[in-house]
Amino acid sequence: MVKNLQDTTTLHNGVDMPWFGLGVFKVEEGPELVNAVKSAIKHGYRSIDTAAIYQNEEGVGQGIREGLKEAGITREDLFVTSKVWNADLGYESTLAAYEKSLTKLGLEYLDLYLIHWPVEGKYKEAWRALETLYKEGKVKAIGVSNFQIHHLEAVMKEANVKPMVNQVECHPRLTQKELQAFCKEQGIQLEAWSPLMQGELLDNETLQAIATKHGKSVAQVILRWDLQNGIVTIPKSTKEHRIVENSSVFDFELTDGEMTQIDGLNQNHRVGPDPDNFDF
Repeated sequence: MVKNLQDTTTLHNGVDMPWFGLGVFKVEEGPELVNAVKSAIKHGYRSIDTAAIYQNEEGVGQGIREGLKEAGITREDLFVTSKVWNADLGYESTLAAYEKSLTKLGLEYLDLYLIHWPVEGKYKEAWRALETLYKEGKVKAIGVSNFQIHHLEAVMKEANVKPMVNQVECHPRLTQKELQAFCKEQGIQLEAWSPLMQGELLDNETLQAIATKHGKSVAQVILRWDLQNGIVTIPKSTKEHRIVENSSVFDFELTDGEMTQIDGLNQNHRVGPDPDNFDF
C-alpha cells in the first residue's frame, strides 16, 4: 500500500511515477502559480502536472526551478507531465509542440507527455510522434488523456509502444470501473484528473460520514479512495494549507465496506467534456 507522498508506481516501461501530484488546471501565470508549485515541492510533492492549453508552463517551470533550489533536490527527483493540445495533433506538429513545451518550462526533458484529447483522425499520427520522442530518449514515458477503451484499442492496434498512462476524469460520481479494469489488464496506469469533482462532492453525506469517522476531510477521503483503487491522483490547489491537507492521506485506510460505499456513489456523471462527443 502507498505509504507516503514520495511512493511511486512502476509504469510498464520501468519508469517510476509518484502516486500523488499537483495539478495546475486553470491556474493562471503569476505569483500564485509559482508559489503553489514551490509549496508543493517544499511539502514533499514530487509530481507536477500541466498542459500546453493551460498556458502556464512558464510559471510552472519557474516554480520548479525555485522549488528545487529551496528544497535542495535535483530535477531527477521530480516527475513533470505536460500534454499536447488538439490543434497541434499530427506528426510534425506534435514534435514541434513538445519542443515548445520544453522551452516554456525551461526543462531538458519531460517525465511524461500525453495526448490531451482523442481527436478523431488526428490522435494516431500524434501517437507516432510520441513514440519518436520516446525512442529518441527525449521523454521518459508517454501516454494519453481522456481516452475511452475504444480509443486505446485503436491506438494499440498500430502502436509500437503501448501507452503507459491514461489520465481521465475520475471521482466518486464517475468511477470509471470498466476503463480501470481494461487499463489494469493492459498494464496502462490510470490517473485521475478532477478527483474532487471541482469541489462538488465536498458536502456529500456519505463521504462526510466516512470522513468524520476517520477524523479526515471529505477531500482526503476521496483522494485516499483513489490511491486504494490503484489510481494516480493529481488534486489541484493553489493554497498552501490545502496543498498540505490534500497530501495528508497516508496515515489512515478506508475499509472494504467504505470503499464499496464510495463506489456506490457512481452516476457516470461528468463535470468535464465527454471524450466521445467534444468539439474543440
